[in-house]
Amino acid sequence: MTGVRYALVVVLLVLGVLDSFSLAANVTYDHRALVIDGKRRVLVSGSIHYPRSTPEMWPDLIQKSKDGGLDVIETYVFWNLHEPVRNQYDFEGRKDLVKFVKLVGAAGLYVHIRIGPYVCAEWNYGGFPVWLHFVPGIKFRTDNEPFKAEMKRFTAKIVDVLKQEKLYASQGGPVILSQIENEYGNVQSSYGSAAKSYIQWAATMATSLNTGVPWVMCNQPDAPDPIINTCNGFYCDQFTPNSKNKPKIWTENWTGWFLSFGGASPYRPVEDLAYAVARFYQNGGTLQNYYMYHGGTNFGRTTGGPFISTSYDYDAPIDEYGLVRQPNWGHLREVHEAIKMCEEALVSTEPAVSSLGQNLEATVYKSGSQCCAFLANVDTQSDATVTFNGNTYHLPAWSVSILPDCKNVVLNTAKINSVTMRPSFSNQPLKVDASASEAFDSGWGWIDEPVGISKANSFAKLGLSEQINTTADQSDYLWYSLSTDIKGDEPFLENGTETVLHVESLGHALHVFINKKLAGSGRGGKGNSKVSLEIPITLVPGKNTIDLLSLTVGLQHYGAFFETKGAGVTGVKLESQKNGITVDISSGQWTYQIGLKGEDLGLSSGSSSQWLSQPSLPKNKPLTWYKTTFDAPDGSDPVALDFTGFGKGEAWINGQSIGRYWPSYIASGHCTAYCNYRGAYRSSKCLKNCDKPSQTLYHVPQSWLKPTGNTLVLFEEIGSDPTRLSFASKQIESVCAHVSESHPPPVDMWSSDTKLQKSGPVLSLECPSPNQIISSIKFASFGTPLGTCGSFSQGQCSSQNALSTVQKACIGSKSCSVQVSIKAFGDPCRGKTKSLAVEASCE
Repeated sequence: MTGVRYALVVVLLVLGVLDSFSLAANVTYDHRALVIDGKRRVLVSGSIHYPRSTPEMWPDLIQKSKDGGLDVIETYVFWNLHEPVRNQYDFEGRKDLVKFVKLVGAAGLYVHIRIGPYVCAEWNYGGFPVWLHFVPGIKFRTDNEPFKAEMKRFTAKIVDVLKQEKLYASQGGPVILSQIENEYGNVQSSYGSAAKSYIQWAATMATSLNTGVPWVMCNQPDAPDPIINTCNGFYCDQFTPNSKNKPKIWTENWTGWFLSFGGASPYRPVEDLAYAVARFYQNGGTLQNYYMYHGGTNFGRTTGGPFISTSYDYDAPIDEYGLVRQPNWGHLREVHEAIKMCEEALVSTEPAVSSLGQNLEATVYKSGSQCCAFLANVDTQSDATVTFNGNTYHLPAWSVSILPDCKNVVLNTAKINSVTMRPSFSNQPLKVDASASEAFDSGWGWIDEPVGISKANSFAKLGLSEQINTTADQSDYLWYSLSTDIKGDEPFLENGTETVLHVESLGHALHVFINKKLAGSGRGGKGNSKVSLEIPITLVPGKNTIDLLSLTVGLQHYGAFFETKGAGVTGVKLESQKNGITVDISSGQWTYQIGLKGEDLGLSSGSSSQWLSQPSLPKNKPLTWYKTTFDAPDGSDPVALDFTGFGKGEAWINGQSIGRYWPSYIASGHCTAYCNYRGAYRSSKCLKNCDKPSQTLYHVPQSWLKPTGNTLVLFEEIGSDPTRLSFASKQIESVCAHVSESHPPPVDMWSSDTKLQKSGPVLSLECPSPNQIISSIKFASFGTPLGTCGSFSQGQCSSQNALSTVQKACIGSKSCSVQVSIKAFGDPCRGKTKSLAVEASCE
């Protein structure tokens, strides 16, 4: 969205011109529907977390959600974002919850506010502010008076903020649901009898705030009335609410999974996602929500974990950069259209369920003249042909067909009509502007971060301190420093033998410096954050310093008593390699420094006068700050910084942190070239990018960039060459489609008119940008083509005129449609089901 258009939307919103919810609405429910102002509804929802994108991105994300068939936008509210210091609130910029909710309402969509205030969300400390940990006598998420007082105060604050702006449906606003607590049922047993009284208190507290809309608790089987208990998971079709008076709601349908540093990239086939959605509504579902519909980016130090990556793409229908991910977005849009064709029947009656054979079932909703049927094949391997109402239907394994008139198939979840888009990143060098070139010979300035203690507010203490209690998460970094005098007669230094330094840490990573030189490093991983190092070192006669830089990579965000999970160094020993004598120095006099000197100097803004340019740019040097000034990359495509070849650190553009980078952490896991959508999905089922850096590309919002004079600051922990940094623009390289003779026509062509149904399947292509046209056809085959977008090949048979037919229909147009039939292409192989596969380029 252009800056002018965005500004116009905001101005109109402020004036109230776009307010679609001017009249108060009564929101209630029963076992089959949410009832909004007397209208019974089946709803489709998607999660967009406002701080994981920018206000400039919000209108476009919301519009794409609406165009994708959503009725509701769901978001968490992040306590530590809004109240970083007790009683000091922040609702500016990416934290502007009210603006986000108003924009959603202006688009004509509803909002589900998940206040929590525990949110999980792979967010730092589960959304809790770290100061909460230091409230005297507090225990999180249990029947504890200090915790309940703080939780009630913040929840009431958010409700009041929304009420003041009249954003609840009961006031004429778009908010139709609110959530209290979050997935507590997963950990409830760990809290004993106090858990039940806590949940009862939370329910009573929430309803006492008089929002005028229903409250929900997810994964909470004992949610007290009138709270609606809801389901989270990859599948929720078998979920049953704890009361016959409550609707069946799926608050988190996981569209993929989160990425961790050191992990491969998870993805979920859209055929399986569509199957899960259709099964949910087939079995009486009222509202399902995609978690995530747009995942976005973990800017700054907001990631939880530990080890959650900066990207929070989540394989969502709208990708991290705000582009629709195809075919996911398009195929799910067709699923939503098919479900909405059935809405009147779904909310009006109980279903009639019958078996069509082993692992085959029909579910029929019939009310008056309305009739809708779902035909499901839940087998994980075998396709089937079934007879229903006297007609024959083909059901691929692990699929659902939807029949809005109980006769004609509008959609099968395993058969994709939507276009597929193959993205690519185009790199361009960082354009260092003239001012940087004049100031620094290389275009870059630098400042060394001192090793060890360099700040006046350091302090000494006997023994090793736990890191989070020491830093209160003011910084990722904590220095542990010890000086020792070596006389030469120490038992672990007999005959000048080399010494081994043993360091144990709760995590998350550690750099060891001996006499100001890097001796070794270690890191934990997503399964075990602990670090254990054994480093051969050389100590010299006289004074020696041992400096340990311990660092966190996002605080624990999940699990019972997660606030007690510590970090930092727990043990340090010196051992002689010759005689095995060990000396434990853990209890010595250690000096501590919270954070880096560069952080205190505000180097991330780039404004310091201390940047160096001579004698030459240091490269591959640990603990170095770098700065340059650059011009924005060419074009308007979404952009990222490409950190390939870098170590670990954090980056800021014009003072705003794009997050932690860590391309030196290589992904482990078992990746396969193909992932079968059939059968139950799990987060480790479909992985890509094994044995490569978990993340090399880091999103830079276009709104953060100026045409010229942008300041980029890096803090590099391990060592790299900053001149290798480049921008990468995300573009669509190809558009593809692959449609068979057995596909139903596109949903928007559907009609109960039998003549229209006999029109047959259609392959459609469309360029992603309004100003683009189809410039060439890279591949076209009608017959038995093989492969996927970008790697199509001809099978055993192919029509000779496929390429020319598609070229004639498509080249020069923004979009085109081609009938998939032997009438259009001839019959290259009689007796076989044929398909048409096409790959095209747009310019």
